[in-house]
Amino acid sequence: MAASSYHHGNLRQTLLEHGVALARAGGPDAVVLRDVQRLAGVSNSAAYRHYADRRALLGAVQIHAMTQLGEAMRDAVAAVPNRGPRDRRALARLRATGRAYVDFALAEPGLFRTAFAKDGPDRADENVDPSRHPFRILSGCVDELVEVGVLAADRRAGFDEAAWAAVHGLATLFLDGPLSQVGAEERRLISERLLGVIEDGVRSPQRG
Repeated sequence: MAASSYHHGNLRQTLLEHGVALARAGGPDAVVLRDVQRLAGVSNSAAYRHYADRRALLGAVQIHAMTQLGEAMRDAVAAVPNRGPRDRRALARLRATGRAYVDFALAEPGLFRTAFAKDGPDRADENVDPSRHPFRILSGCVDELVEVGVLAADRRAGFDEAAWAAVHGLATLFLDGPLSQVGAEERRLISERLLGVIEDGVRSPQRG
């Protein structure tokens, strides 16, 4: 058995950290409880006291990955200068969330894939802190758009989901689809084009 890598009392966190490292390097398929137990240098029974099976471990790693994505989005929103017209600030924050979403996927493909892995526990994302949940951060930006009059309230229904689907789809195309071979400059151009389309779709129709 490998030398133990944890100190008394924090084995659960140590196992999670190893799981996150495996996910970062190899995506969700790399998150294997036996490998995590081996890296921590503990027995199977010790590991199972904290994570009963691979699905439980994967769920914890998913929560971590989703939280990291949400924090990247939240930081991007906070970085938008708090000056100028409110409508422009609101639009800039929406664009910042989408840009951060795609950038995270490209910078952390293993964690991004793990966050949305289908073989994790059902509704694992419900355990993500709401202030760090990607969809809730997006929804907060859309709330602001309605509040400042950029998006009409009667056009709100389904907008959050549509915007998320568009940006998530682009990130997936960059990672695992036909756009995986394009260069960084072209990726940035495509991303900004998509974010511009979303922004155009936000604007309330002109009223006479």
